Amino acid sequence: MADATTIIPLNPDEENFLRALGKVMALLPRVVDADMLEELPISGTEYTVLVHLSEVPHHQMRMSELANVCGLSLSGMTRVVNRLEAQSLVTRQKCPEDGRAWLALLTNAGWKMLEQAWPTNLASVRRHIFSRLEGCNVAAAAEVLQRIAAP
Repeated sequence: MADATTIIPLNPDEENFLRALGKVMALLPRVVDADMLEELPISGTEYTVLVHLSEVPHHQMRMSELANVCGLSLSGMTRVVNRLEAQSLVTRQKCPEDGRAWLALLTNAGWKMLEQAWPTNLASVRRHIFSRLEGCNVAAAAEVLQRIAAP
């Protein structure tokens, strides 16, 4: 732990950035979820899980890896996959290489839901994010966020 006497306080720009980032992190998932749930039976988080499964070979991932790429705990991912499984959008099976691990697999119904949900998700993120970035360097902003997200 750092010694309190050597800590340099945040300057006003850093403080403003930190507070704005915290607000975005809290608000954005709620507004996207609200938009998604208004039209579809899946949330933004559930949509993100379907997207990640659609992008990998055989449309399956270990639950732990899926949790990691979605920024969720394993127990949080289990709850999300349980909801998707109840709608037959995802199934789970034991990993053939490791009997202790579970795989989440995208089903045909999951593909159809993903295709149906894509326009709603796209409209939501355009409205809540990209419409507010006009004149900004989006590539530079993405690089900043990737630096923050790096381990």
